[in-house]
Amino acid sequence: MPGISRWSVRLVFPGILLFGLLAMTARNALDPDLWWHLRTGQRIVETGHVPHTDPFSFTRAGHAWVSHEWLSDVVFYELWKHGGNAALIVFSSIITTSGFMLLYLRCPGKRLWALAATVLGALTSAPCWGVRPQMFTFTLASLLLWLLEAGEHRPRLLFWIAPLFLLWLNLHAGFALVPALLLAYGVGLTLETAAGSTTWQQARSILLRLLPLLLVCLALVPLNPSGAQLYRYPFDTLRSPGMRSFIVEWFSPDFHQSLYLPLLLVWLLLLTALASTRSRPRGRVIVPLLFTSLAALDAVRHIPIFVLVAIPVIAAALPSASASAATSLRRPESSRFRPLFSGAVVILLAAFALVRWASLARGQNAREAEQFPQKAVAFLQASGHPPRIFVYYDWGGYAIWNLYPKYRVFVDGRADLYGDDLLRQFKTAIRLRTGWRDVLDSWQVQTVLVPSSSALAQALLLDPNWHAAFQDSQAIVLFRSHPPVENAGFCRNPVPAG
Repeated sequence: MPGISRWSVRLVFPGILLFGLLAMTARNALDPDLWWHLRTGQRIVETGHVPHTDPFSFTRAGHAWVSHEWLSDVVFYELWKHGGNAALIVFSSIITTSGFMLLYLRCPGKRLWALAATVLGALTSAPCWGVRPQMFTFTLASLLLWLLEAGEHRPRLLFWIAPLFLLWLNLHAGFALVPALLLAYGVGLTLETAAGSTTWQQARSILLRLLPLLLVCLALVPLNPSGAQLYRYPFDTLRSPGMRSFIVEWFSPDFHQSLYLPLLLVWLLLLTALASTRSRPRGRVIVPLLFTSLAALDAVRHIPIFVLVAIPVIAAALPSASASAATSLRRPESSRFRPLFSGAVVILLAAFALVRWASLARGQNAREAEQFPQKAVAFLQASGHPPRIFVYYDWGGYAIWNLYPKYRVFVDGRADLYGDDLLRQFKTAIRLRTGWRDVLDSWQVQTVLVPSSSALAQALLLDPNWHAAFQDSQAIVLFRSHPPVENAGFCRNPVPAG
């Protein structure tokens, strides 16, 4: 029954992978940055303008702010407005799964091995999943790599890269991957000609298409609300010591944690694949692989992009199929039941994905209460106190979403806005380092919202100038009893009205 076998491979495997990934990639809407993205999206929708200065904090009020994810903010807010958190959960799952389905299509060899390799890639990049603009970058990077590979045989597909880039640069700063990967691809192709594995005539036709494409993409960068500032924004972010020392996803992966064991397995399989003579990757693959592998070792947030390049290399080196497996697939006594069994598996996985989505939507409020200070925020919403609030970093966006414009935060997840100096001041205060009182006094902080167990909370409870207005096991709200004497040397910008 060769027809049945082909039907199983072409429809069942992708179906199993699709619905399995839709269930796997679904996450509650709990990313700490999601909340300020929602508030920014609301502001853009209601005012019709993308903000160019910071409206949410008192430490950077009126300072220039590059809202490079403005289109993602609008998409998230519109989803939340019309479908609540359930819409965010489902949409994020679909976007992430789309990236992996494109990865599956790029994996050579037997579809069973391609499925297994894609699932391994999904497990490897799981630490980065969530309702966040970065998932747009993951899926668009997957589409970019598919267009590059398919464009070798169908050059017209390369014309889609320019509009893809234009969309991307308004969704997330990961758009910088486009020129980076195009350059890596071109360098690898040039190395192929130097090694003699590709003729110059073949390479020349591809390079002559890539170079104008690269120049067009670079020329499109100013076509965003922040204009030419986006030329330097990705470089400023990558060079920021504050972000790299403060934000977990900018840390290098710790292979002592079980979370990164799939990444270790990918590395072992990749090294085995590169040492194998079965399918040696070409230079146009090796150079992007080297670039993304170094990035993944440098920061956790780059792991998904490394997966997109590494998994097809691993899949190409896997054996076609074992003889026993091939024999079992051809047994006539089992072929009549295989379509029914395969169809049942697909249906069950589809049902499981729906149940998973519904379960996450129902449990959103409970999970939100576990991770964020819901009761403390409700208390602040009902009270009337000075607007300058020192909030724990991971709760800053949540405070913006729930307390703005009544309160303005000290810092939140927009580390690029605050800069290294202000992030260091926050760490000084929250960890009771030398000068921690000066930070609160110089910024005229009169309200503090931090974890109850934090060092700052314990110190302020012993300070007669501060008193606890609300406290539970998760968070504490402290008010200053007497306003501090402002130090002229640390005078800061006033909080703007409205």
